Amino acid sequence: MALCFRRLLAIAPLSLLLASGSALAEDWVVDSSHSQVGFKVRHMMVSWVRGTFNDFEGKVVTDGAALKSISGKVKVLSVDTDEQKRDEHLASPDFFDATKIPEMGFTSTQVVKDGSGWKVTGDLTIRGVTKPVTFAVDALPDARTDPWGNIKTGTSMTTKINRQDFGLTWNKTLDGGGWVVGDEVEISIDLELNKAK
Repeated sequence: MALCFRRLLAIAPLSLLLASGSALAEDWVVDSSHSQVGFKVRHMMVSWVRGTFNDFEGKVVTDGAALKSISGKVKVLSVDTDEQKRDEHLASPDFFDATKIPEMGFTSTQVVKDGSGWKVTGDLTIRGVTKPVTFAVDALPDARTDPWGNIKTGTSMTTKINRQDFGLTWNKTLDGGGWVVGDEVEISIDLELNKAK
């Protein structure tokens, strides 16, 4: 009996530590009206085409000042490059095949501190193909309360991918050499976050 009691005393501080640590975990929901999921890609080897996805959702989990996880989904049909015919082409089977595969998403699997921010590695799924990708994520500023009582913070995250890795293979050659669409795509995501209620 005395031995069992001593074991309980030894375990109790660890249990309290774990409980207090998990109590610090906070969920944050992406405020899509003040956030942006953007990308840019080379066009004709001479300029950049930029675009956004306007229908998306996401969640961020923090533990105190530490970032713990990021996840999100994007509706592919919301692609917007400011040119309707190009948007329709991007949604077609040549690119995203949005009718058959309407969403793409990201789920983090590892978060590593990197200076004032983080390197966040996770599974990025585009056109039904999932590959590991690492985002550079900025530090979250101190939370603020807006006039409507929402507690807010935010961050930005960037990465580069090769679209060929995700089955986005459509292209045409140029007469002088090169391609109509570049393979490297730069992804830039700006997030304003509301503390979950």
